[in-house]
Amino acid sequence: MIGYTTLGVSDMTRAKEFYTSLFEAQGAKVVIDSGRIAFIGTKRGEPMLAVCEPFNKEAPTAGNGTMVAFPTSSKEEAEALYNKAISLGATCDGAPGQRIPDRFYGAYVRDFDGNKLCFFVFG
Repeated sequence: MIGYTTLGVSDMTRAKEFYTSLFEAQGAKVVIDSGRIAFIGTKRGEPMLAVCEPFNKEAPTAGNGTMVAFPTSSKEEAEALYNKAISLGATCDGAPGQRIPDRFYGAYVRDFDGNKLCFFVFG
């Protein structure tokens, strides 16, 4: 149902390196690069993450309450993505842990521009 999600960034090179490195185990690469916007995923026609310099040329801002959540297959995978994001320069916004007993496990970070990301698994 989702084609792509866009995050505003201040440094395209750093953002492309961060997100392709973060999701390299899932086969992520820059699928489309148009200069001020780049689409990261596995191939066209699949959901992607776009990083872009805002069209209005103002500073990117992270939305209050806005978050992009990435599903994982296990708690270990969620924790591994969290740790990789931290090693790539993200900051913790909620250490990996069970959020809803026996239902939801999540780990939260913020990228260089304050965009909030969640790595999660149900169950």
